Amino acid sequence: MARAFLFVLDSFGVGGAPDAARFDDAGADTLGHIAKSAAIGGADQEGLRRGPLKLPVMAALGLGRAARIAGGADPFEGAALLSGSFHGAAEEVSIGKDTITGHWEIAGIPVPFAWGYFPETVPAFPPELTEAIIREGAVPGILGNCHASGTGVIEEFGEEHIRTGKPICYTSVDSVLQIAAHETHFGLERLYELCRTVRRLVDPLNIGRVIARPFVGEAAGSFERTGNRRDYAVPPPEATLLDRVVEHGGRVIAMGKIGDIFAHRGISEVRKASGNLPLFDKTLVAMDDAKDGDLVFANFVDFDTNFGHRRDVPGYAEALEAFDRRLPEALARLRPGDLLILTADHGCDPTWRGTDHTRERVPIFGVALGRRGGSAGLRATYADIAETIAAHLGLPKGPHGTPFSEVIEENA
Repeated sequence: MARAFLFVLDSFGVGGAPDAARFDDAGADTLGHIAKSAAIGGADQEGLRRGPLKLPVMAALGLGRAARIAGGADPFEGAALLSGSFHGAAEEVSIGKDTITGHWEIAGIPVPFAWGYFPETVPAFPPELTEAIIREGAVPGILGNCHASGTGVIEEFGEEHIRTGKPICYTSVDSVLQIAAHETHFGLERLYELCRTVRRLVDPLNIGRVIARPFVGEAAGSFERTGNRRDYAVPPPEATLLDRVVEHGGRVIAMGKIGDIFAHRGISEVRKASGNLPLFDKTLVAMDDAKDGDLVFANFVDFDTNFGHRRDVPGYAEALEAFDRRLPEALARLRPGDLLILTADHGCDPTWRGTDHTRERVPIFGVALGRRGGSAGLRATYADIAETIAAHLGLPKGPHGTPFSEVIEENA
């Protein structure tokens, strides 16, 4: 038996979704537009970034070929492939383009229903929900009650929150209700308890997540969100790949927000860190700790949160290059028979209008040591990723998706 490692580069889509127009995303291409911007000499705010996008390790694992399979150009044309590497692209069959939906489908469970959302009005929440939050959460009121960015809403309402004790409640284009509160003035455990209460209150509205967003600082300009974020998600409607791994004696080591996304079902252990590179450090330790039959499942959220949603093209490019520079450390930890898959849960094209996720195909690329590697082609669902890992670990097949293990073997 071998080990499996699944790295989700949150929001790193490669365009080409056949139903993108239904989401008003026709033409969105996260990788393609970042690469194009870099190629024409795009610079960051300080003028520091110049030159083409440099991702030599991901290119050697087949990222450029995955982009071409998705329908776009290969930004790394001519890059030599590592032995045992494979590449492909997958399209999403689930109705949404949010974090939970993408991850659940990656783990083998497409989402056939639509989540509930809050309108872009002020107030955003229905009065009966607001009244219930205040009453059952035992708070003197709420602030915000609007669509907002997390950093902006804390700057706007943080001082009033400290003064009044009213939590800051806001939403976004995702199916989410976020609550920001000060770690000491309001209390971290009190924030978590409030979020558990609100989770129950929004269940009838089919809201995907309630997110605790703790912060520190004493005045506007000094407020800073901490790494103690916690997501309270709806549990998956069926057994996922994670459940199957645990049921058959393996461990699922969940890195970053993976545990929260799956409502801690099928999770053996959670390890967190704030930021892509600190989380990469912890993921390397998890790779060292993993035993036969184990799955290390990591989400690198900064690509989405810090750069995709903020429409920061050069920042996204720099983050990708920093991640690429660390990948050799992960490759060095692989043993013969191990499987490493890199993918994404949706797109978030930083050149696109608005701040929403974008409907895109996602890349599937990586390496299976001891195999010939090759093209996995265009996959009809993200669930093929789960089934490939299941087959690799010797688990029974799930109800959705088809493994591409044999395709990799046959297409050197």
